[in-house]
Amino acid sequence: MASTTLSVPEIHCGHCKSAIEGAVGPIDGVRTVEVDVDTRSVRVEHDDAMTVHALVDVIEDQGYDVPDQEALAG
Repeated sequence: MASTTLSVPEIHCGHCKSAIEGAVGPIDGVRTVEVDVDTRSVRVEHDDAMTVHALVDVIEDQGYDVPDQEALAG
């Protein structure tokens, strides 16, 4: 299991949180997704096979730019 944290500067409200969590949560391989409105970040626990690129694509498909795709993985 891996953890990825992405900075998403356009997050600013509960709707943003719901949209992103609702899109990322159902993806195969995602265990948990947590959007923090205050820090404007998305933390995802996922299978090792999941790529950062795949997560970024889903978030950007919701209309949010992920400008720095260099994630902090831990």
